Amino acid sequence: MTLTPLGLPTIARPVGPAPASGPLIDTYGRVAADLRVSLTDRCNLRCTYCMPAEGLDWLPGADLLTPEELTRLIRVAVTRLGITGVRFTGGEPLLVPHLEEVVAATAALQPRPAMAVTTNGIGLAKRAAALKKAGLNRVNVSLDTLDPDRFAAITRRRRLPEVLDGLAAAKAAGLSPVKVNAVLDPETGLDDAPALLRFCLEHGYQLRIIEQMPLDAGHHWQRGSVLQADQILAALRREYSLRPDPAPRGSAPAELWQVHDDGAVLGTVGVIASVSAAFCGTCDRTRLTADGQVRSCLFSQQETDLRALLRGGADDDAVEAAWRAAMWAKPAGHGINDPGFVQPDRPMSAIGG
Repeated sequence: MTLTPLGLPTIARPVGPAPASGPLIDTYGRVAADLRVSLTDRCNLRCTYCMPAEGLDWLPGADLLTPEELTRLIRVAVTRLGITGVRFTGGEPLLVPHLEEVVAATAALQPRPAMAVTTNGIGLAKRAAALKKAGLNRVNVSLDTLDPDRFAAITRRRRLPEVLDGLAAAKAAGLSPVKVNAVLDPETGLDDAPALLRFCLEHGYQLRIIEQMPLDAGHHWQRGSVLQADQILAALRREYSLRPDPAPRGSAPAELWQVHDDGAVLGTVGVIASVSAAFCGTCDRTRLTADGQVRSCLFSQQETDLRALLRGGADDDAVEAAWRAAMWAKPAGHGINDPGFVQPDRPMSAIGG
């Protein structure tokens, strides 16, 4: 039993400009309801599949959206464009001192969107309670291995205990469900996967394993070295009995599997097969970078500059129209499997996960 590719949209594309009202739709009929907001391109880890050991040339502070600009754009997205979920990403969003302020402002919107943060977990132990109080619903914590030496090799930092403390603090604060995002190392990942699942089942976390995507700053990604979903599931099945989760998947990127033991369901594990089983046909995401650019797809080659509109005095009508036009032009798919695929100039840390 393997994962189900959701493929590409196939309906006929309309012609003409983007609709001026209604849901945030593209020409293939997909509706964007999930906003990914990158707060910074900076990070306190140096994961090998993301950036070089020396880091990157970070965005100048003046280029980043201010808390007021962030709040305004999120308000437009929620109240005018129909966004129902907001995820704060980076870089590392916990490096941003005004994270709680932006979360609280988003929580005050009507209708109130569901909110999550994707983080490496460093510093989460100190801020989990405050984030919960501000209105955050849940967190996803990146953790690729439980082995301290492998963790140090992947992240180029020895900070595994801080990540584990952050996970525990998030659970204690009620930021649930706590999810663990894992990008497996090509050499050791098939050994790490069962250990990560065991850890998550024991602690009440939900594991999501993500195929590595071509978003590294050095453009060193090689398709042949990527651990694919079928390999990951085979590694998990060496220790666990997995059955497809019967719940409707909807637009969720992860295909879920129930973990069984003597007839009892211990929990679930999800595999996000971004490369081997694309789910572009049901994608419901729109993305806002830390410097105010809208991207219709993680792998977009084009961006729409909302920051320039804000700082040029544009009203909300103009911002809304530009955002709608950007999403109207969303491509059918990410194109990773196309012969002519070109990796985006921006790495993941500058786009937002």
